[in-house]
Amino acid sequence: MDTNSSRRSFLKTSAIAGAAYIAGPPAFAVSLRGSVIVVGAGAFGGWSALQLLRKGAKVTLLDAWGPGNSRASSGGETRVIRATYGPEEIYTKMAARALQMWQENEQRWNLKLFFRTGVLWMVGKDDSYERAALPLLREAGVRFEKISTADCTKRWPQVNFENISWSIYEPDSGYLAARRGCEAVLSAFLKEGGQYQQAQVTPGAIASKSMQGISINPGEVLNADHYVFACGPWLGKVFPFLAPVITPTRQEVFFFGTAAGDPRFTDAQLPVWIDNSKPLFYGIPGNHWRGFKMADDKRGPVIDPTTAERQISDEGLAAARAYLRLRFPAMAGAPLVESRVCQYENSTDNNFILDRHPEAENVWIVGGGSGHGFKHGPVMGEMVSDAVLGVKAPPAEMGLGRLLKKNSN
Repeated sequence: MDTNSSRRSFLKTSAIAGAAYIAGPPAFAVSLRGSVIVVGAGAFGGWSALQLLRKGAKVTLLDAWGPGNSRASSGGETRVIRATYGPEEIYTKMAARALQMWQENEQRWNLKLFFRTGVLWMVGKDDSYERAALPLLREAGVRFEKISTADCTKRWPQVNFENISWSIYEPDSGYLAARRGCEAVLSAFLKEGGQYQQAQVTPGAIASKSMQGISINPGEVLNADHYVFACGPWLGKVFPFLAPVITPTRQEVFFFGTAAGDPRFTDAQLPVWIDNSKPLFYGIPGNHWRGFKMADDKRGPVIDPTTAERQISDEGLAAARAYLRLRFPAMAGAPLVESRVCQYENSTDNNFILDRHPEAENVWIVGGGSGHGFKHGPVMGEMVSDAVLGVKAPPAEMGLGRLLKKNSN
């Protein structure tokens, strides 16, 4: 899943805080930095473990059900990668850096993970978000076109651009293979010397500002110098003090079948698209012989990611069909061929979290990926590894203080 999510603007200092992660990691030699346990093998945790390993740490990666599993926020087939983020400079630059890193690593692994279809961002009546994005895209070196509705209609006649003011088109963006990407990161991690175990984790006691190990399975305790908890929608269960500021919500995704032999709604002729009007829908064209993917960005009800039944609702399907009739009229009668229920893992201000546990200096908390975190995995891995190893502090805007302070008011 990947959407705007109506994010609040960052402070101007966000560009300074994130700039070091845009041009690439600093050139330095790192010796063995001690041991790290990373909990969670999704986009944030898997990349954090791999980056820590590459910087000289001894790393153990743990996950309850495995990377990209069906309960995980990083599960499923595909995710969007794009750089349009309104006024939020840090995410635009992170997305540009992340795309570079995805491409570098897929070449290193000889495995296709990124698919360049372009991303079409359709603008509603209020275009302030998109106008703020344009100079930041230029500054980040992201190629884009500002396209009139008339020109959009000529280029993509299969789309009805009714009520669309204009569009941003990022020709070098597209989508990522999600589950395959998680598996690829784990495979690289193991080949490069990391240790992985599938296990349920319980945090240990905290004493003298330090966590005293973690428990896995009955009666087994693991110890390390540092602990990274990147367990997505489970963060509020692992650390109850986070429950009020990390809320997993139910999100439904639909795949509609295209007509036999018709390429108009596949990635051969249609880009990834995001419709930033009301309601906000987004989608990925048919690919790898699967259906036309689309979803509503509206937050669903709170979900328990462990026990929830993953069945779509009649209401959600009806809303998806209504949107399909409006924006892609030739698909109006298309059958539903597949569906998925996953979750967003929102922080209360919709921004990422990367900070120490407030009571344990050897524990780092990473999360808040919401509906747009997957693409940023490689860059978050850089930030996490630099923070844990004391190389560079993470962006202040990802600190826990902003959330805990608001929650206590």
